[in-house]
Amino acid sequence: MSVTLKDVAALAGVSRSAVSRTFTEGASVSAKTRSKVEKAAKELGYSPNALASSLTTGRTKLIGLISNNFHNPIFLEVFDQFTRALQERGLRPLIVNLTDETEPANSVRMLRQYSVDAAIVASSTLPPSFAKAFHDAGVPVVHTFGRSATSPEVHVVGIDNVECGRMAARELVARRYTHVGYLGGPKDATSAMDRYRGFIEETAQHANLKVSYSFAQNYSFDAGRAEMLRLLGDTPAEGYFCGDDILSIGALSALKDHKLTPGRDIGIIGLNDMEMARWESIDLTTIHQPIKQIINASVDLIEEMLKEPQRYPEARIFPCRVIERGTLRPRP
Repeated sequence: MSVTLKDVAALAGVSRSAVSRTFTEGASVSAKTRSKVEKAAKELGYSPNALASSLTTGRTKLIGLISNNFHNPIFLEVFDQFTRALQERGLRPLIVNLTDETEPANSVRMLRQYSVDAAIVASSTLPPSFAKAFHDAGVPVVHTFGRSATSPEVHVVGIDNVECGRMAARELVARRYTHVGYLGGPKDATSAMDRYRGFIEETAQHANLKVSYSFAQNYSFDAGRAEMLRLLGDTPAEGYFCGDDILSIGALSALKDHKLTPGRDIGIIGLNDMEMARWESIDLTTIHQPIKQIINASVDLIEEMLKEPQRYPEARIFPCRVIERGTLRPRP
């Protein structure tokens, strides 16, 4: 038989309401009573029922964690860090898979059925309107890895993808590539288009630089490989900004098929600095996205919104940096 609140109350010599208040955040209970209840609970091995507690407090502490690209290994890292960060603060993640989903209505409906306290849209491809649908439905929301804006309609935490495109272009130019290419994610992804915009703006500053661009079907190894194989069948560029590490790794696989050496024959620079990028067999030069800081800032905002639901939306944008490895030629 499981230990009940009544058992703890009997052993501690207090009322059941006193036990309930002891395990209810923010409830009033004396230090003496709290000590007696906690001692009895420990002796009996009692743990408060989270669902029962939510009926008392009106808070489930459930946080909807939403993503639409489970094919990209970077999200294994993202969800690992997100779930740990939420759990460490006494919150419970509810993971929602929105692969191929473009309309937010179904997701909003499901999260409201579970009575989540807030939602995190963890996606660099979904438009700002997707996260705003949760806000409009009365669900506090943070758009992590969302599109940066000076006056966002919901809380946004991430990076400046336009600047990342510029950064990659500057890196290729600094290494004296004369024909550079952008190999981005799908055209309907906000991150792909922002990175493309920055890349084109920066390369336009160099009159003698030949520039090409193309887009993969999605952010995946297979899509990056397929697009690079297509490019290699024509007249490929000397160096590519692939717009994402998993696209880059797919592109490296295509180079291997053609007996081409990354860096020496064709340069590749990615974005994210996912764990695989550091593997010796990949050794990808990439732009580091500070994922841990972004996730911690997102959870900070969730906690702040739970205390102040009408908090004015803000954008927290983190700088990136180039990580030098082996897939670009050395700087002169």
